[in-house]
Amino acid sequence: MRINWRLSLAVTGLALSTAIGAGLWPHAYRAGTVIAAADDPARLSELQIASALQADSGRIISGIDEALAAGDPDLAESFVALAQEHQVALDPALVQRVSDAVAAEKAPASVAKRFATGLVTGQADDVASLSGTVAGDLFVFGDIRDAVREGKHLVMGEDTDRLVLGLAAAGLAVTAATYVSAGGAAPVRAGLTLVKDARKVGRLGEGLAAWAGRSAREVVDAPVLQQAVASGSVLRPGETATAIRAAFRAEKAGALMRLAKDVGRITEKAGTRGALDSLKLAEGPKDVARAARLAEAKGGQTRAILKLLGRGALLLTAGAFNLALWLFGALMTLLGFVSSLKAMTERATQGVIDRGKRRRLRRMQAAAVRADLAAAAPCG
Repeated sequence: MRINWRLSLAVTGLALSTAIGAGLWPHAYRAGTVIAAADDPARLSELQIASALQADSGRIISGIDEALAAGDPDLAESFVALAQEHQVALDPALVQRVSDAVAAEKAPASVAKRFATGLVTGQADDVASLSGTVAGDLFVFGDIRDAVREGKHLVMGEDTDRLVLGLAAAGLAVTAATYVSAGGAAPVRAGLTLVKDARKVGRLGEGLAAWAGRSAREVVDAPVLQQAVASGSVLRPGETATAIRAAFRAEKAGALMRLAKDVGRITEKAGTRGALDSLKLAEGPKDVARAARLAEAKGGQTRAILKLLGRGALLLTAGAFNLALWLFGALMTLLGFVSSLKAMTERATQGVIDRGKRRRLRRMQAAAVRADLAAAAPCG
């Protein structure tokens, strides 16, 4: 009777573990796939976007409306691409509004105006203005302007943006390499320009800005630079550029060049604004490298993904603890299932053994009784 009670308890535990496991499985499976994709930004974003759209598919439509209202047709177009990828139906009229806004932004007069703005001010927020900014830097005007300005602050003991100073010095060196390599270093050149522009307009993440500032400080020989800017002028670009390049420590610039290269990769695949969005979210060069991998995989969808997920598009953030809890719960349930199955098997096996023993005992007792009867029969 005791064995039957223990067997019933094991069966009950097995049933409960099975029921709980069935409820936990979908959550645990999703948690496992997300954690497994932690080092793959493209796969990680796919899983999180699918989950977000399952909960609220209207987020894409609201994202398009907000982008158009903010005068950002590039972001609206990115949301349209994301909707197509995830098979979210959009009103044709809304898609047409996006197409019209994109066409207006790409009109020759608008492009020319933004190119000129980038060339003169050295600030970029789209392809046209970046083209102007890069053109200014390729003709060394932009980098000399920034290096001389910040270098003179340094000479006078005033507040100096050492990041802009270092990027300008690096840019002058890379510009020379760009000409020598017939454009082979152009992506790095564009990346340096964009990081510098992001710094100027406050669109560089705080952590990334701190890291880049330390790196930029190392690539400039301050005494040599002070001598260069003391007599330097934008009116003598060739002479000034040569003097500033002499203050650039190429051997210290590896990390900064890798950052610029990653920013250039993002710009090629996701556009200038995609690169600026990435720089705003990044807390370090590893985040930028992840953003480059995301952009190479997702192209025009990148801006919409970053808008919806933030830094969650690049790495697991606060949700990682919750995901780990789901996996831990599933593991505990699995252990409970195995333990209950083991107990049930042991109890059932023990029951079979005990029943066999009882049958053998009864047969032995019956045989003994028959033997006693047989032995007692002649005496009767």
